Amino acid sequence: MTRGSTAACLLAVGVLLAACNDAAPGTNGAKTAAAVRVKTMAVGARALERELLAVGSLRADESVTVRSEIAGRIVGIGFAEGQAVERGQMLVELDDSIPRAELERARAAHALAQRSARRADELYARKLLAAAERDQAAASLELAAAELALAEARLDKTRILAPFAGIAGLRTVSPGDYIAAGQDLTVVEALQTMKVDFRIDQRHLPALRVGQPLELAVDAYPGERFLGEVYAIEPRIAESSRSVALRGRVPNHALRLRPGQFAQIRLVLERIDEAIVIPERALFPRGEQQFVYVADDDQARLREVRVGQRLDGHAQILSGLRAGEQLIVSGIQHIGDGTVIITSPFEQSP
Repeated sequence: MTRGSTAACLLAVGVLLAACNDAAPGTNGAKTAAAVRVKTMAVGARALERELLAVGSLRADESVTVRSEIAGRIVGIGFAEGQAVERGQMLVELDDSIPRAELERARAAHALAQRSARRADELYARKLLAAAERDQAAASLELAAAELALAEARLDKTRILAPFAGIAGLRTVSPGDYIAAGQDLTVVEALQTMKVDFRIDQRHLPALRVGQPLELAVDAYPGERFLGEVYAIEPRIAESSRSVALRGRVPNHALRLRPGQFAQIRLVLERIDEAIVIPERALFPRGEQQFVYVADDDQARLREVRVGQRLDGHAQILSGLRAGEQLIVSGIQHIGDGTVIITSPFEQSP
């Protein structure tokens, strides 16, 4: 072989080796280019409260419209409007001159009947009085006692007292007014504890319990929450709305809540200590089923899941995921089951 032929062969071998070396990186690059970049996060468990939202209305723990049982002229007002009153405090006093005179007359008649009954008993014991006359004297004593009790009750009704401690409302009468029996005078509201009435759809009835915690918000105090609990459940379902009425109690020692306020209510049905919760964006539906992708080494794996409650951009997973698995959160629109992936951590918004 000549020197020229040898050089030509060596050049050909060099070109072939260069071509082979260039081909290998090209193959790996194609494989890398085929992989899809996704972001993942570790599936974790946390405490979760199963809840229902409702709207309701606040009412006083106790509330009464003060009325007079008898007619009469007002001679005294014993409370200040909008101020606290104690149980048994005199609210309104009526002129008692006539009832007091009737009481004195009834006392005199009762005293006379007592003496007559004693004298009749003595004469009957000496056989100087018939049994019928003695019985008549005893009946007269009973009648006089009844008239005395009636006169005392009439006199008591001239003083209208607070039935419980609370806050007095605005009065509708003034001293000197003549009022009729049953006329509205004022209101008394017990506000240290508030009641809240609300309704829940009947399908949630099996989950409702006395003692369940609730929190409510009112427009007067934006961003604040007032805590309480359910203490009564209406036994009858409303036919018009197919809902059940609940009543809760909320402490109100600062008297910030008032009857009649509209309330937004969050009712806690149960607390789950180890709930699987994921970002809602990781879910995608197919028909009535819900799916997610999990990262298995360098591949995406399709996983059907069962979803519980949804809240604030997150969803509770009842089955299909375990704590510690790597959930694909971003890039799921570009992958399928078995797609080769390149992962990076998903950073959740604070």
